[in-house]
Amino acid sequence: MVKVELSGAAGFFTAAGPDYALAALAHKTLSERSGLGADFTGWFELPQRIKDTELPAILEAAKTIRSRSKALVVIGIGGSYLGARGAIELLKPIPGENDPRVFFVGNGLSPDALCDTLRLLGDKDFDVNVISKSGTTLEPAVSFRIFRGLLEKKYGDKADEHIFATTDARRGVLKSLADAHGWPCFVVPDDVGGRFSVLSAVGLLPMAVAGIDVQKVIDAAIAEFKALDLRSPENPAWQYAAARQHLYNKGYGVEILGCYEPSFRFMAEWWKQLYGESEGKDHKGIFPASVEFTADLHSMGQYIQQGPRMLMESIVRFDKCRDTLPFPESEDNADGLNYIAGRDLSEICEVAADAVKQAHIDGGVPNIVIRVPRRDEEGFAALVCFFEIACAISGYMSGVNPFDQPGVEAYKKNMFRMLGKPGAV
Repeated sequence: MVKVELSGAAGFFTAAGPDYALAALAHKTLSERSGLGADFTGWFELPQRIKDTELPAILEAAKTIRSRSKALVVIGIGGSYLGARGAIELLKPIPGENDPRVFFVGNGLSPDALCDTLRLLGDKDFDVNVISKSGTTLEPAVSFRIFRGLLEKKYGDKADEHIFATTDARRGVLKSLADAHGWPCFVVPDDVGGRFSVLSAVGLLPMAVAGIDVQKVIDAAIAEFKALDLRSPENPAWQYAAARQHLYNKGYGVEILGCYEPSFRFMAEWWKQLYGESEGKDHKGIFPASVEFTADLHSMGQYIQQGPRMLMESIVRFDKCRDTLPFPESEDNADGLNYIAGRDLSEICEVAADAVKQAHIDGGVPNIVIRVPRRDEEGFAALVCFFEIACAISGYMSGVNPFDQPGVEAYKKNMFRMLGKPGAV
């Protein structure tokens, strides 16, 4: 289970401290489905639902893809790709010998980026997983047309066998296309918004193709959601949500999420969407940003240490590394590093993290530590469940609907009008 350490933030709290009574009320609102956006709270029962329904089909589809293809092209944007990419980069940053390469497209409109992916794909055998609730979002729709054409050129009348759709269960352009062409279909649940969908087929199919044990992920998520139903200030989700809202009310309007594992980068991108899209409404909300330590200590570190004092910092720390790497002794000690010879690099990294934490606290930055036992399937599942529950609680504590995103449509209306889409206004 994820653990939260607030000792690095406590010195910035008022005497009353975080409002756990408000956190309790928010949790009650969430569990009873009595708040704003209640129709989109199916995500906290999603792991059990998936286990009881779609998981065998997901595993079978992944087995098929892995047996015949060297690559999977995942087409989606926002919640339709960030969770899966975060999981794969965290857990499988280097593909195994028999693992297909997973490419993510449809999350932008850059011709250069798309052409680079096409060059990397080359003449590899590949499958496509197109992910869209409607099938009409421009960015993934553009990429899907291009890669569908590539499949048709490569496989001819067998092209449809290489397309897997993850979409609405009953309606929409993509669902209609899938039914017409016989593409295997997986469901984007009606009661789960995209940014909360990583534990559905949206995330699980790409993860399984990459060689991640999604059965372990689902079993761990079921256990984690049960543990996070604790109605007590001992609940780490309450601690995180209440602490960040308390600090926000004191003027700390920017939260920086950091980690000492470079493979965490796209987990941070998933977190930014989760919190930014859930809380940024009604002219309020904590701005989510991210850094990669220790690298960014030599760039953003100056700003964090001595810039405007509106930052809070949340640091994900894995208790145990996958590998050991003792630092060697040098006979001439020309670099002067023999004083750390014999220590494992993981110990050196822990000391660095402790030193950074103290420096930033001394510099006026509240510091929250989020501890995870290991960088594995269980650790990933625990983080997802923790961040999702805490996000919903935090959103309700701030008085917004954590499950809608009305502002996202503004740029789309302008874009469609400027492109000359029929009927656009």
